[in-house]
Amino acid sequence: MEKRILGNNGLDVSALGLGCMGLSFGYGKPTEKKEAIALIRAAFEKGVTFFDTAECYGPFTNEEIVGEALAPFRKEVVIATKFGFQDGDSKKGLDSSPARIKAVVEASLKRLKTDYIDLFYQHRVDPNVPIEEVAGTVKELIQEGKVKHFGLSEAGVETIRRAHIVQPVVALQSEYSLFYREPEKEIIPVLEELGIGFVPFSPLGKGFLTGAINEETKFEASDFRNIVPRFSEENRKANQTLVDLVKSIASEKNAAASQIALAWLLAQKPWIVPIPGTTKLHRLEENIGGAAIHLSKEELNNIDKALKNIEIVGARYPQQLQERVGK
Repeated sequence: MEKRILGNNGLDVSALGLGCMGLSFGYGKPTEKKEAIALIRAAFEKGVTFFDTAECYGPFTNEEIVGEALAPFRKEVVIATKFGFQDGDSKKGLDSSPARIKAVVEASLKRLKTDYIDLFYQHRVDPNVPIEEVAGTVKELIQEGKVKHFGLSEAGVETIRRAHIVQPVVALQSEYSLFYREPEKEIIPVLEELGIGFVPFSPLGKGFLTGAINEETKFEASDFRNIVPRFSEENRKANQTLVDLVKSIASEKNAAASQIALAWLLAQKPWIVPIPGTTKLHRLEENIGGAAIHLSKEELNNIDKALKNIEIVGARYPQQLQERVGK
């Protein structure tokens, strides 16, 4: 797989990463540990060198799985993890106090079976801690060799600028896909200006762009999508037009819908690195195939024209979670 560079400090990663969250958190029953490790190692064997986790996925179990899976080839991969929640629990409030950040680093290093974290993200902006203080704390950890690079997740333009002055931000991780294009308005221009990489999570629209979900799909009780307005039955029905568009392009190119969605993202900027997640080997292989698909300028223009006539219905987060983003 081709490589891409995140940020001006030159963090070299595979064009597609693997979002590991869904193996133990957010999308129903956790994957059995042995299977999860096998999937992560299969991704590495197929050229993926960028793996994304967080202390709150589980909480904690996801980092342990990622650490064990990648231990045999630690020097050949880039591991990203995150801090920012009280006690590492996303159901609790935010906490990016310097003491908490330092505690998270020590605990994450142990769980990940490593002595450094390649990319350390603030998971959500904490309104109670100035971003300069957060960036300064991570800067200290970089000077100590415990962290290599600093990242932000779901941060707004002003926060990105302020953080970047104190400690260069290598990557912003936020949602971006054919299903959610809001970052194109303000975020992407600022990232381009400052030389910051973009790591879109949910690049397949939380599974919607694969074409495997429709209005009749029933999610497991613990699946996060049950509380997402965009995934209500009526909104899934309304948003089906987008999936139909992606499927039609996929059919023309003899590809899967997910591959078109990923190829479209990769074509937007050379410093965009999507991190699709999956629990299934055949989906992993399908996603990786998306990195090899080239969309011509004409095809991209046709997609853009078609998208102008498609209105996406429903918020991407319930209100209480929406309040944590874009700060």
